[in-house]
Amino acid sequence: MDGGTTGGGSDQADAIPKRRFRWTPRRVDLAVFGGFLLVAVWVTSQIWADPAGRVASLYSSDPAQVQFFLAHSVRVVLHGEFPFFTEQFNYPDGVNLMANTAILALGIPMVPVTLLFGPAVTFVVLVTLALAGTASAWYHVLSRHVVSNRLAAVVGGWFCGFSPAMLSHASWHPNIISQFLLPFIVWRVMVITRSTRPYRDGALLALLVTAQAFINEEILLFTAMGCGIFLIAVVVQRPALWSTAWRPLGKAVATCTVIAGALLAYPLYIQFAGPMAYHGLSDAVRDYGNDIAAYLAPGSPTIGGNQRANVNLAPNYSEENAFFGWSLALIAVGIVLWLRREVLVRALAATAGFYAVLSLGERITWWDRELIVGPWEWLVRLPLLDAVVPTRFGMITSVVVAILLALAIERSRTLPLDPRTLRTLTAGGLVLALLPIAPMPLPMTTRPPVPEFITSDRWRAYVGPDQTLVPIPVPSMGNTNGMRWAAATNLDFKMPGGYFLAPRNGNTGDPGRFGGRPSGIGRLLEEVATTGRTPELNDRQRRRSLDELRHWRAAVLVLPVSQPHSEPLRQTVEQLVGPARQELDVWVWDVRALTDRTA
Repeated sequence: MDGGTTGGGSDQADAIPKRRFRWTPRRVDLAVFGGFLLVAVWVTSQIWADPAGRVASLYSSDPAQVQFFLAHSVRVVLHGEFPFFTEQFNYPDGVNLMANTAILALGIPMVPVTLLFGPAVTFVVLVTLALAGTASAWYHVLSRHVVSNRLAAVVGGWFCGFSPAMLSHASWHPNIISQFLLPFIVWRVMVITRSTRPYRDGALLALLVTAQAFINEEILLFTAMGCGIFLIAVVVQRPALWSTAWRPLGKAVATCTVIAGALLAYPLYIQFAGPMAYHGLSDAVRDYGNDIAAYLAPGSPTIGGNQRANVNLAPNYSEENAFFGWSLALIAVGIVLWLRREVLVRALAATAGFYAVLSLGERITWWDRELIVGPWEWLVRLPLLDAVVPTRFGMITSVVVAILLALAIERSRTLPLDPRTLRTLTAGGLVLALLPIAPMPLPMTTRPPVPEFITSDRWRAYVGPDQTLVPIPVPSMGNTNGMRWAAATNLDFKMPGGYFLAPRNGNTGDPGRFGGRPSGIGRLLEEVATTGRTPELNDRQRRRSLDELRHWRAAVLVLPVSQPHSEPLRQTVEQLVGPARQELDVWVWDVRALTDRTA
């Protein structure tokens, strides 16, 4: 009986046809999303190896600043701290966080990760998800609303997420590369031009705009301008479209303005009129522009890139906002010429050209040779635009090129070619366009660990709630290790100085600059840290330094034993406040007796 039952079951199993694996649309989407995530992990692999101990090899200041902001999000959630301003650095003046891109829309959802693993891990998680998320979001919108060919959508999403401009910012600016809301904002703007429910669609757009404002306002401004330029270019070609579009567009934009304005009114008031608000960017970055040749060279973090070849083509390696390579640049121009009869393509070309010209900055150059004055010279002083870094306009040009690539692949199916020849030409064109700028792992280098004196909480024996811990050298744009120390404690101590944007001399409403009020002791120690030379200080310098320490309400000065030029720094500080004591891995100066105002 058992044998018969077993045999019958086997026959029955053999009779059931096996299901064949099918690539359903959902499975294709999941595979694409997974592929983008793998590429993002590949790009960030060098920092994933040791998030707390590795940093971008060229500039380490921006990651430290972002980690500080991530720690601030923890304080907002756990302690109910005011989200838009903090005194935890640049004490006692504080820092206007709304004017410094505190990435609250990224930092607050990541609070559990920051608490469990620290802000350094959160930083690399955000970079990875920003690259993959931006590529995936553009793929989703392109595949649903722009093209029917999945390969076209994949290519478009790929270039939006992993263009040289995105790779350039990835080591430093997760707020700038977190563009996963932009395709949905752009699509909602297109929808409201023909909406049958404009008030609902305007409200949805308002929510997207509000969320993006707490990620990065500059990219939001670029997107709004880009949508406006594109729609104007369409209407100029097809004036009849305006008669049907203006009513739903007007209702939706009005709704969006009211709702987003209400949600953002107070944060924007703090940003533009609150304490430590500034008007206009520092002169150090206001004229950042691309060289024309930057659109023909490959980006540094790509297969064909070369940092030395890109010298003077961009403001620095964190702002390579063009760098398509000559093959993609020529192919993009060829696509526009090929599809020039299409209204959509001409409008996209106008948008790309507009942003490419603005990205050149105030002085248009070719291989670092000045040619003419650019239009940005007259726009830079306009409200809102005075807070824009012009080279970043090139990022929108990258998005437009991605859409043009997707459209070209889609339209190629109409060519009178047999399928095999068409596939060969398409593959060859994509290799020629994208292989030279294919992403490589972002270069990283080691950075000093947070001192054990900080991680073991030994500092708590010295610093009270209204006192500061002063890292040596004093934190500034070029010395941000102290900001990482604070971030590692979730900002449990205050400190003077730091890397941020603030009004000159601390006067609210003045033009912006990097750093707070000029500091005599800060400049002195920065010079010693740079040169390694110990100066001979006089009584006047000692008195002024002591006055600054009192102004900061300094409790303890901390110098890591392993700090470069630590011996000259120690000798200099000892001339100011007396002998140091080594505690664990730092030199410590307890200055409470010198700075206590009640003493």
